[in-house]
Amino acid sequence: MELTDIHSSADLKGLSEAELEALNDKLRAALLVKLSRHGGHIGPNLGVVEATLALHYVFDFPTDKIVYDVSHQSYVHKMLTGRMDAFVNPADYDKVSGYTNPDESAADLFKIGHTSTSLALAAGLAKARDLKGGKENVIAFIGDGSLSGGEAFEGFDYAATLGSNFIVVVNDNEMSIAENHGGLYENLRQLRESNGTCQCNFFKAMGFDYRYVAYGNDLHRLIDVFREVKDSVKPVVVHIHTQKGEGFAPAEADREHFHYGAPFDITTGAPLNMDEEPDYGDITADALMDMMKADKDVVAITAGTPGVIGFTPERRAQAGEQFVDVGIAEQAAVALASGIARGGGRPFFGVVSSFIQRAYDQLSQDLSINGSPAVIGIFYGTVLGMNDVTHLGWFDIALVSNIPGIVYLAPTCKEEYLAMLGWAMKQDRYPVALRVPGCKVVESGRTFPDDYSELDRYSMVREGTDVAIIAAGSFFGLGEQVADTLAEKDIKATLINPRYLSGLDREMLSALKAKHRLVITLEDGILDGGFGEKIARYYGTDCDMMVRCYGLKKEFADRYDYSAMMKANHLDPSDISEEIISLLCNS
Repeated sequence: MELTDIHSSADLKGLSEAELEALNDKLRAALLVKLSRHGGHIGPNLGVVEATLALHYVFDFPTDKIVYDVSHQSYVHKMLTGRMDAFVNPADYDKVSGYTNPDESAADLFKIGHTSTSLALAAGLAKARDLKGGKENVIAFIGDGSLSGGEAFEGFDYAATLGSNFIVVVNDNEMSIAENHGGLYENLRQLRESNGTCQCNFFKAMGFDYRYVAYGNDLHRLIDVFREVKDSVKPVVVHIHTQKGEGFAPAEADREHFHYGAPFDITTGAPLNMDEEPDYGDITADALMDMMKADKDVVAITAGTPGVIGFTPERRAQAGEQFVDVGIAEQAAVALASGIARGGGRPFFGVVSSFIQRAYDQLSQDLSINGSPAVIGIFYGTVLGMNDVTHLGWFDIALVSNIPGIVYLAPTCKEEYLAMLGWAMKQDRYPVALRVPGCKVVESGRTFPDDYSELDRYSMVREGTDVAIIAAGSFFGLGEQVADTLAEKDIKATLINPRYLSGLDREMLSALKAKHRLVITLEDGILDGGFGEKIARYYGTDCDMMVRCYGLKKEFADRYDYSAMMKANHLDPSDISEEIISLLCNS
């Protein structure tokens, strides 16, 4: 069978297992070619080729339902459900998302890009099925790394009570993005070493029947086990021990590096067209490592994404007990940081912008209400960051800056970031969040203060008249471009770096009234509830001051073009300058 002959699971049903073996090899080869040319989640997908093919051979999708946790291991599932062209034709590579998406196929139930969610989502499907009297199988496919998230435990806890068909495939490759951390993983090790027979069994303790597959890349064994559990009448776990990166030696040898990657040489695994540029993760790690050497109370915390803060295996080894990975559990990370700070430690928790949403309650309840002086570094908070719908980095300003008590700082460049980071880690009065500048490192060559304890004091970088541009964080460079464009038209604009996203410099804002008719704000985040609205609200009763806020529309955009997104949101420097001139001329 050729890959292009496959349009659904039904096309597999008449194949012999020998034919399936041949098809399995073709799937892995085609997948590897696309990954090498296009990039994506490499190790997770290569590791589940056999498991995915076996599932589609035994079950009947989309009548049966499957939910992939995080869904970064769903590429072969897509290949088998009508989207093969996106994996074999280079011109079609970008026609599918890297995550499950119901807009693409009825075989995808949810748009999923965050971890530990599959069990609760699938349990909801099973409950709805039971209420309607349905008989279809419901499957949750979850990796061992995702088990560290609290929502996974909660999903297990509820699903065990269903008393009906509910199948959990635990893909145990002994890895999260990096190595696993947490007490649960000792039990997984015991289960692997005992071939699934040890008396201590987390899954049985939760109320599930249990099957173990020692080599989870054995297509025939997987087919046998999936046939055993198909149409089960009670919840069951199928625990499969797989090899992350199976079939590609570089990915098998360096599982952390090949979790996700850009295009690479298919022979050697070496990255293609990658210029070595400074990275805010490495900048952060270097700064924290220096702090750790000087102060044993400094602790770097990650929730399963150590690469985000530059903590490579080598740095993790050097940091020792001053580095903590709580697993994929942002809620626990924030609460842990609060506890460390209250205990006299100096914690820094680095997290991706779209992941900090998962810990809103902890930011408010565990951290801010208690005034714990922990530091939260929020990375990729920018329209220029990740652009999948589940990983958008433009909601954090509205989310974090409106929690009372948190000081949310927006550095504009490398030098200002390091100055703010240094202050935040030394001070002991406030919970501080740092909105790490966008993906590209900007070195301004300027010097910045080392004390930010006098809160909500903005910095006037250029003084002019008529129009004041308040440009926050990553968009400060955009503010400079607008000011320069206006200068070419003989309009000398005031340019302000607000530094604080969480408060207003009322003294400076009031002083602007003397020489200015217009204030514009620029922020790399949504306008609704964002920084600009604070400024507009301040001037809201002052009819003599016009305010125009520039930022992003509140929406879930998916795989957008950055230039088009900026243009659609009126964030082009020329367009902004022309609107400013029009507003000034008509005022």
